Amino acid sequence: MVEMDWDDAYANGAYIKEADDFPLLWAATAAAFRTKLHDKGRSETDISYGDHAREVFDLFLPDRSPKGLVIFVHGGYWKAFDKSSWSHLSAGPLAKGFAVAMPSYILAPEARISEITQQIARAIDNVAGRIAGPIHLAGHSAGGHLVTRMLCSDLAWNSCFAARVARVVSISGLHDLRPLLQTSMNDDFVMNSEEAAAESVILHKDALPVPVVAWVGAEERPAFIEQSKWLAQAWKNAEVVLDPTKHHFNVIDSLADPDSPLVKALLG
Repeated sequence: MVEMDWDDAYANGAYIKEADDFPLLWAATAAAFRTKLHDKGRSETDISYGDHAREVFDLFLPDRSPKGLVIFVHGGYWKAFDKSSWSHLSAGPLAKGFAVAMPSYILAPEARISEITQQIARAIDNVAGRIAGPIHLAGHSAGGHLVTRMLCSDLAWNSCFAARVARVVSISGLHDLRPLLQTSMNDDFVMNSEEAAAESVILHKDALPVPVVAWVGAEERPAFIEQSKWLAQAWKNAEVVLDPTKHHFNVIDSLADPDSPLVKALLG
């Protein structure tokens, strides 16, 4: 068996030029976007979907009656970031007439990954009760895991979600969590083999049969490209798209462009 440095395999920042600049840029761009929509009366922030301070979401509205709903779930390996760094990524779907919701969730190690899964399911139920029409899910990295996880049959779907979910795009998503057992991050996740298997979407063969796109940057770490390929191999309704010249931190940028191929993949 070939020895693998699993921490290195799933390290992103170490292989991205000026990686430390990205979080500051995301936060500043997102804050400016929220201010603009707030001034236009098209946003509502910190809407509660649970009892914890992090169980909240922001809702952004288009300049017309919404065609449907996009929900974007952030990444950060289930243990970093919140909704406030990604508001600007709403711009693409908003321009196409979709409302956009962005939830935060309780981070590891305070919450287990299986508990975060349940939080996102509750957030989706809450938002879906506010906006009519089809539901489109997008998530980045750990968020890519969480949005594909919503399709798995062990969750208590309500009839509203099962009938309305239309498309899912997992951007640089993690679909098999078992390799993460070998990383130092598992000190925070505290996963055992049973939980890692239960949360690995590629092991759920009876997911809702909606179109799924595993979107991944062509310049990402090989492990992330493999994760996307594994999803397409496991789910007949999933396909892989390699985004040329993109890495793990800039692969989400084109969500802000209404005419981008990524927004087209999300909205259909």
